[in-house]
Parts: sequence; structure tokens; C-alpha cells
Amino acid sequence: MALKSAVELGVIDVIHKHGKPMTLSELVSSLKLHPSKVSVFYRFLRLLTHNGFFAKTTVLKAKEDEEVEEETTYALTPPSMLLINGESPCFTTLFNVILHPSAMDMWHSSKKWFGEEKELGLYESATGETFFDFLNKDSETYILSMFQGFMAADSQMMKFALKDCNHVFEGLESLVDVAGGTGVVSKLILEAFPNIKCTVLDQPQVVANLSGTQNLNFVCGDMFKFIPPADAVLLKWVLHDWNDELCLKILKNCKEAISGKGKKGKIIIIDISIDETSEDRELTELQLHFDLVMMTLHNGKERNKKEWIKLIYDAGFTNYNITPICGFKSLIEVYP
Repeated sequence: MALKSAVELGVIDVIHKHGKPMTLSELVSSLKLHPSKVSVFYRFLRLLTHNGFFAKTTVLKAKEDEEVEEETTYALTPPSMLLINGESPCFTTLFNVILHPSAMDMWHSSKKWFGEEKELGLYESATGETFFDFLNKDSETYILSMFQGFMAADSQMMKFALKDCNHVFEGLESLVDVAGGTGVVSKLILEAFPNIKCTVLDQPQVVANLSGTQNLNFVCGDMFKFIPPADAVLLKWVLHDWNDELCLKILKNCKEAISGKGKKGKIIIIDISIDETSEDRELTELQLHFDLVMMTLHNGKERNKKEWIKLIYDAGFTNYNITPICGFKSLIEVYP
């Protein structure tokens, strides 16, 4: 919440535009904060600096009496640089979605949720509607736009992973990017493989007004009913939104979509594969946090390797390959 406050105040953007570290007094002046809040603002900066979102440095400043005094300045760090508005990628939209009041208020209903027999996410139990229903409300179109913005920013991070995963797309003539939003990942793939015919499948409210190109096509559709045929189907951060039953429907539709390629077709899944045995405790903690988010917001889940294998085989596939990418995610290639 301290970071959310700093983002809303514009602290990160002000330092970025200034072009060099700023003192506390410079920040207070630029942000037009009330004088009574200077000490409060300093305590926010102290916490965020300790957590690595700002870097503290000391500079020497000449006073009017020619004496020199030390003054503390604050600079951006790699994590805070991901929160600069107008830069790519930018993750500020995350706060508007994950920290929306309804997503915070749902936790007050957790005791009731644990006593219910129905298999619902905490959000649906607390509000009477799914989180996706909330996103798709006419009155909440700005939230849907924010959600798409966050997913687009996350997709921009894929450019780093694709450098090590080019072999995954070699030889493909066509690909369907399921729930691919505004096509950010497909465009990145086309930069490396311009001859692939990419189709982005998503809801009408997401893709209806988007224009494609010769090799990029946007299609309105429902992944639970039908997925257009292709050499490969891409599922980036899709399956973790859904329980096993619904994931099986999606995967079986994917299998049907690549059936024309025989054994040469494949499903490309980018999602989390939890590894509780990892020596990287912070990485595992992040994966478990995401599991809690998916479980409470969507009634979805982040899966471990054993759960992925069961889901893959239950959907009728015979082979797979799991490779860690992007730090806490994995690339899962699935074959007929």
C-alpha cells in the first residue's frame, strides 16, 4: 500500500523526469505536498528504500555561510523503473486491478467462505459475481482497460524469454494466441518469425476494434467452445485462472485445434510451475503468493509439476517438456 501511494503521488515519475536523484525537499516541492506531511512522506520513502524501490545516496551541499553539509537524495532502482508511466513495460496498472477496493474487501468474508460447500473463489463468494464478470461490466470498462494494460506489460517481459526460446517457434507456419489480449506476445513472436500466421483469440470487448496485419489476425471467440486450427496454440497465463475441470475443456479444444498437424502440432503453455523443493525461497514464496491470488480472485490455481503432468495426460496428450523461464514462470510444451 505504501508503494501504491508512492505511485499515485507520482514520486517515481518525478524522479525519472528530473533525470537525477532528488532530495526530500525537492520531492516535497515537486509533488506539492502539504508541509505537515513531510515527516510522513519521509517514513514512506524510508520503508520503500529499505525494500529496494529507491536507492539512497548522500551529496554535499554548500550553505550560504560557505559551510558544507550532507544531504540525502533518492534515486530510482530497477524495480521502480518498471513503474514509470509511459515507459514499456509499466506495471502501475497492477495496483488498480489487484488492489481494487472490492478485491481488498473480499478478505473480510474469508471465514464465511471456508464454511461454504460451493466451489467458489473468495471474490465470488463475497460479491456474488466472478472477478471476470466484474471486469466485463459496462460501468467498469476502465478496470478492464487497466487489466489489459497490466497483461500487456507482462507480455512485454516475454521479449527477454523469447531470446532463449526461439527454438519453440521454429518451423511453425501458424499459431493461435488464446486470450492473447491486444496481441503483444504475438507481435513479439512475429518480430523474430515474420512468416508465422498468428491469430489472437479473445473476447469481443477486447479485440473487436483491433486491426490486424497480413500475418496478425484478431478473432472474437470463446476458448471453452472453439479454438481455430493451427500448428500450435499458445496459452500464456491462461490456465492458472481456472480449475482443473475448466482447464481440461480448454486443453481438449487446443488438442482439437492442432489435430490437423498430427504429431507435429503442439501446445505452448507459459505459466507457473511451483517448486517447493527449490533452494530459492523467495522465488517459491512469489509462486505461492500468486497461487493465493488465483484461488481467491478466480477460483484458479498455480500448479506444481505433478499437477501439470496429471492435467496434461487427462486431456489426452502423451508428452511434455517443462523449462523454467522469466524467473518464476515456466515454458510447458505439450504434444499429442
